[in-house]
Amino acid sequence: MTFLSLGLSPAMLAALHRLGHASPTPIQQGAIPPALAGQDVLGSAQTGSGKTLAFGLPLLQRLARQSGRRREPQALVLVPTRELAVQVGEVLRALAQGLNPVVKVSVAFGGVSINPQMMGLRGGTDVVVATPGRLLDLLAHNALRLDQVTLLVLDEADRMLDLGFADELAQLLQRLPAQRQNLFFSATFSPSVQTLVQTLLNQPVHIDVACASQQPVDIVQRAIAVDAPQRTQLLRHLISQQHWPRVLVFVATKYATEIVADKLRKAGLTAEPFHGELSQGKRTQVLADFKASRLQVMVATDVAARGLDIAGLPVVVNFDLPRSPQDYTHRIGRTGRAGEPGLALSFVSAATQAHWRLIEKRQQVKLALESVTGFEAQERAPAASTEAAGSGGIKGRRPSKKDKLRAAAALQAGLPPKATPPSPKI
Repeated sequence: MTFLSLGLSPAMLAALHRLGHASPTPIQQGAIPPALAGQDVLGSAQTGSGKTLAFGLPLLQRLARQSGRRREPQALVLVPTRELAVQVGEVLRALAQGLNPVVKVSVAFGGVSINPQMMGLRGGTDVVVATPGRLLDLLAHNALRLDQVTLLVLDEADRMLDLGFADELAQLLQRLPAQRQNLFFSATFSPSVQTLVQTLLNQPVHIDVACASQQPVDIVQRAIAVDAPQRTQLLRHLISQQHWPRVLVFVATKYATEIVADKLRKAGLTAEPFHGELSQGKRTQVLADFKASRLQVMVATDVAARGLDIAGLPVVVNFDLPRSPQDYTHRIGRTGRAGEPGLALSFVSAATQAHWRLIEKRQQVKLALESVTGFEAQERAPAASTEAAGSGGIKGRRPSKKDKLRAAAALQAGLPPKATPPSPKI
């Protein structure tokens, strides 16, 4: 199948040719025709499968066909992280080059001064790519309105519909016209999100290629049994022994990113933390250095698990196991992108074996727990344990303050409650 057969305009085909996109991926084949026809779309596809083009091409073609200068945005793309906002904005701007009439794409996210973003909206815009919190700030400053939006895109929709964004999303939906087209895309959709989606979409076209891709994804998954105190030493050993040029290491907390990165630097590696409390300038610099191979190890929280496209990343390490089996999918999806080979390695301690078994069950995989000479696990899992303890394991029994706030926000927004386990004690 070719892009021409999907109903794209000559201008969009020229943009694809200029950017080197030869043929559509399965998610693009399934999503573009109904999106061009004005239908709602619910698309599920693995990371790196081309979801941005799947909604970006119909979005831009639709706006390019409208004549005259528009004052208010016609399309809104909501994303969960600052980095994904920048990434999506770059893709849309690249596709929009040369379109006539011109389609203006504006990007807004927190962590930086709001003033330049407000200035950028003066004179109007056609597309806004934004994180929910910053978009609400812009609305409060009367920097833009949403009453002319005819197309809403939720990228990483399961995260956007989760309780963490429930209140903000509910406020934004109230500002949007009831009659609009909706395109929701994600690699995973939890049952609670599936229920909510049915209330937001109008007879959507369902496209599920989560287990398929145009080119086979080659991600080798491995698990190593290791005592928790030995994980940093094992990580250093593997980086040295395997000569990994770049490694993305996932940990459970912001504090852990700083500690692990510091220990790796003391061992002679170029390593930096990456988490939500860093300034946006620092986050941008760390990510740019990592993409350019000036940085060998990036130690990150799950803020780096969604949507980031890091070309040629060979290895992802779960230093701490993800708290949700779905997050495991997003984490390992940072490697093995665009048909390239990748390795996803998970450290499993005695205390997290039960949680690892849960991840295996949900992911429908079964991996033998390997042992590395000199780092053999000595600890044993507690008898009859049903929960994994420690940072990154299954959450504890008592809900945290954050969990309670999320539940209250969900009730206020009228969203269905999610069975979110409470946070662990560190």
